[in-house]
Amino acid sequence: MKNLFATTARGFEELLKTELSALGAQDCQLKQGGVAYQADDSTLYRTLLWSRLSSRILLPLTQGKVYDDVDLYSTITNFNWSDHFDSKSSFLVDFNGTNQAIRHTQFGAMRVKDGIVDYFERHGEARPNVEKAYPDIRIHVYLNREELIVSLDLSGDALHLRGYREESGKAPLRETLAAAIILRSGWQQGTPLVDPMCGSGTLLIEAAQMEAGIAPQLNRLHWGFDHWKGHDFACWQQVRSQAQIQADQQAQKNPQPHFYGFDLDHRVLQKAQHNAKQAGVAHLIRFKQGDIAALKNPCAADEIGTVVCNPPYGERLGTTPALIALYSVFGQRLKQQFGGWNASIFSAEPGLLNCIRLRSHRQFKAKNGPLECLQKNYQIAQPSQTALQQPNAENSQSAVSNGATLAPDFANRLQKNRKKIEKWAQQQGLDAYRLYDADLPEYNLAVDRYADYIVVQEYAAPKNIDPNKARQRLLDAVSATLQVTGVDTNKLVLKVRQKQKGSSQYEKLGNQGDYFDVQEYGAKLWVNLTDYLDTGLFLDHRLTRKMVGEMAQGKDFLNLFAYTGSATVHAALGGAKTTTTVDMSNTYLNWAEQNLILNGFEESRQHKIIQADCLQWLAECKQQYDLIFVDPPTFSNSKRMDDSWDVQRDHLKLMTLLKNIIRPNGTIIFSNNKRGFKMDFDGLTALGLQATEISAKTLPLDFERNKQIHNCWVITLR
Repeated sequence: MKNLFATTARGFEELLKTELSALGAQDCQLKQGGVAYQADDSTLYRTLLWSRLSSRILLPLTQGKVYDDVDLYSTITNFNWSDHFDSKSSFLVDFNGTNQAIRHTQFGAMRVKDGIVDYFERHGEARPNVEKAYPDIRIHVYLNREELIVSLDLSGDALHLRGYREESGKAPLRETLAAAIILRSGWQQGTPLVDPMCGSGTLLIEAAQMEAGIAPQLNRLHWGFDHWKGHDFACWQQVRSQAQIQADQQAQKNPQPHFYGFDLDHRVLQKAQHNAKQAGVAHLIRFKQGDIAALKNPCAADEIGTVVCNPPYGERLGTTPALIALYSVFGQRLKQQFGGWNASIFSAEPGLLNCIRLRSHRQFKAKNGPLECLQKNYQIAQPSQTALQQPNAENSQSAVSNGATLAPDFANRLQKNRKKIEKWAQQQGLDAYRLYDADLPEYNLAVDRYADYIVVQEYAAPKNIDPNKARQRLLDAVSATLQVTGVDTNKLVLKVRQKQKGSSQYEKLGNQGDYFDVQEYGAKLWVNLTDYLDTGLFLDHRLTRKMVGEMAQGKDFLNLFAYTGSATVHAALGGAKTTTTVDMSNTYLNWAEQNLILNGFEESRQHKIIQADCLQWLAECKQQYDLIFVDPPTFSNSKRMDDSWDVQRDHLKLMTLLKNIIRPNGTIIFSNNKRGFKMDFDGLTALGLQATEISAKTLPLDFERNKQIHNCWVITLR
């Protein structure tokens, strides 16, 4: 009997113990990262050949205490390596773990390699070669604090490499993980198995091999024991022959196919078909191109089986709306098409699993590479007659009223706002407006419409809120928004908005270059919903821009801190004699120029665009203006500015500079977004200026809940 250790992914130890015991392993003991067991030669080879869950099977050779690299080296040189392989065999050292003395695995592997080479040379033998690609012998070394275990890797290549998957789609599952998912799914051999998003087919192939009695390593050509002196060739051949006979006997039974795989990508299905052929189970699986939204049960009405699936789970937030819709539609199709069946869904995003809208009766944790994942098992009820008659919530009102959404309170409020605001916006000639602005404390986000698009902005949750709970609420709210607005998933943009500091509104997020124009009181304005934190249009300043246009007739207009020049467009359309647009960002000034061109104006003597530090430009400006709009940032410390800027601290300095360029009957419209801003009235009086607050007047209907979103003042000479 040999002492052995089978490694596996974290969370699969108990499952592996059951598997090894069924294969004849003795004295199985759970350990972190695997199972220790005893086996004779026949059972050893059987576990290597048949284990679907093991990553590697190791034969411990020696162990010791390691307090420094000398201890490591001496442990290796004092072991009789020639009992296990000769110097003609190449080898490789896999070193795992560190301690205070051995701080790098590469250093540890090098010292072990030196020890093995020196052992053979001291015994008068040739120096064995180290081979990284295809070594004859693999030495596995594990160091945990001072405890060292040195083992012979009998597997060779990792056991998840079955050899059948030459091609795969994006983010394929490891075969060992796929086998574990199947074993945990509750699927019973002999019953149908459906994977509606099968990718390269790994889940179906692993299940089909189980049913077909095909050992997962039956076609492996190279093993870690091939050059091991303890290898019993005759025993191995007998174990392998028995496995081949079993597979042949099962194939002769001519079983009918009841494994079904669907995927939207016909190219990945070709790979799946090829993989199934390589695995010897192509005759058992039917692959077909199909959209999850049109998923149909491929089996007869009296057949009951299992749906197993590993749907995509995006790591980037930008994919979330489409994924929410995908999981929601998937849940609907399961309930409509697979009543009475079982389902098992594996995902790295628990929040997305909740979008399926099924109650799980079992769940398991596992890791897929670095990702913490969850597998949930469901028992799908037979569909009710009502559900059969109304398979889809055709309109948003019914979706809210019949409880089809995950966030009913949010959905009802959004629906109420939508009825009120969309009618008003249509009357005003607007197609960019806010539908929801953190109306409910538990759903701390904003929902804006830009023509056919919806932007959901999640405000950063307070630190005392559980991040998982906040994430789940966001997913629920996005799902509800899709239902209430009816917007296509590819036209819903999701952003997380942190508290802004300085020029963070200019932060570049992407480079898609997707611009389109929206209408605002007769003006056309370009917006970009994906490439920047802000969209190019501050919706709360809509009435302020309208006022600028109404005041601009025949006047010289100046737009400072101009951003994308939307106020300039309104002034030009209002008949301004001249416009001057100043900002520090070339990106946004180019945007402002395109906004002017879109409305029939071009940069010229009449419409100037200037790239400059606004305060520095003001200090040097010799021209005077009749109407000035200035909307500075709350704070900025840009490297391109001579000094930092704080609107509370520096607004009087700004007014001093503006007084020098405003004509006697001129008007300054001053705005900012600093909460709690205090105007320095005494300082203004000393400058000979007077201010009238118009914050409430410039607050549009869709922002009436947020009284402090901006401060706005009309400032004139006394």
